[in-house]
Amino acid sequence: MQHDIDILIEDARWQEAGLDTLAHRTIAATLEDRGIPAASVSLLACDDARIAVLNADFRDKPMPTNVLSWPEEDLSPEDAGHPPDAPQPGPDGTISLGDIAIAYDTCAREAVDQGKPFEAHVTHLLVHGTLHLLGYDHIRDPDATRMEALEIEILGKLGLPDPY
Repeated sequence: MQHDIDILIEDARWQEAGLDTLAHRTIAATLEDRGIPAASVSLLACDDARIAVLNADFRDKPMPTNVLSWPEEDLSPEDAGHPPDAPQPGPDGTISLGDIAIAYDTCAREAVDQGKPFEAHVTHLLVHGTLHLLGYDHIRDPDATRMEALEIEILGKLGLPDPY
């Protein structure tokens, strides 16, 4: 399976943390779990200041957050409890899924607060963000239950425990 994962590292701490390898492995595993044979995803690895601006601009929440996602198309189901629509490939057979941004400061702080290894927490957030690109959300309880179950399943395949 061929996935094009484009990573822009704005905060050098992500480079030191080995995000490139971690992101490629995690995003590819999530896409493969969902049966996506070829897809492109862009990842911005930034700090809290940058993600706070993005969160303000796109969600009207002027504060840092751990991860944000911008799907290329809305695949979310209209009815709670139903799976998202399948993404459709472009003429070259590749599916352009969208963009993810992840903030080092918030991720590091949450990992410490939750008593989790940093790499495990970041892996969870990358799975979470990728599932958002695929139309999964956690707004309604049935959808949240489905999304959490998928996260647990994918993380288990990556050798990580239930993050909840």
